[in-house]
Amino acid sequence: MNLRILRGPMGLFAAVLLALPALLAGQQRAGGAQGPATTAQAAAPKDLTGYWVSVVTEDWQWRMVVPIKGDFAAVPVNPEGRKVASAWDPSKDGEGDQCKAYGAATIMRVPGRLHISWQDGNTLRIETDSGKQTRLLHFGGAAPATVAPTLQGYSAASWEGIMRGGRGGANQGGATGADPRGYLKVITTQMTPGYLRRNGVPYSANATVEEYLDRIAEPNGDNWLIDTIVVTDPQYLNQPYFTHAQFKKIADNAGWDPTPCRLSEAR
Repeated sequence: MNLRILRGPMGLFAAVLLALPALLAGQQRAGGAQGPATTAQAAAPKDLTGYWVSVVTEDWQWRMVVPIKGDFAAVPVNPEGRKVASAWDPSKDGEGDQCKAYGAATIMRVPGRLHISWQDGNTLRIETDSGKQTRLLHFGGAAPATVAPTLQGYSAASWEGIMRGGRGGANQGGATGADPRGYLKVITTQMTPGYLRRNGVPYSANATVEEYLDRIAEPNGDNWLIDTIVVTDPQYLNQPYFTHAQFKKIADNAGWDPTPCRLSEAR
């Protein structure tokens, strides 16, 4: 498995985060019995809401500019994926395809700003100014069978790593009594085909996106949102594709500039 790790403390955190589910499965739950919270918002171990700006520390050369045609380095594309990427024709990315690089598998890696808020007690809303996309993270189970595929798909979310029966611990910006070990797990399915890169490297309608999001407070007062992203696609990838996205918390919506999806330009 080709796990690409960032250097520095955030990279170490991402690696540990991926191992947390297995580690926590063997732990004894501390504290006595406690009834479940009424909503996912009430149960949140940390507060992910607010405005965030992306900080590009990984894959700058592929995220800040449109890569040249045929550049799928570091993406574990299989022969079929290579064939599709090599045949990419930006002139054919017309009105119906101009947002294919802004789908659920890649939108968190598109440089820009996020606005995260609770749409209701069990639905977390993520808006992006890049591409004017909206993701809805649904707490309470997998996608219903009747859900039609869309660019952002259906995202099933759950809080993980929480010590049930007593969420004590340092408060890192979440609810009172927030558990610093808690993080958000998101599984997205029911997506329409899109691009892993703006130069036509594809992912299919069969792809699944697994994400682990956490908020980290630095001693200097900075707050970071770290998203570890794993794309699995049996049609175009020969193994899971691991990437990361980092966002820094900002005080308000200054600089918020919703911009429609842009057509890619070949170089």
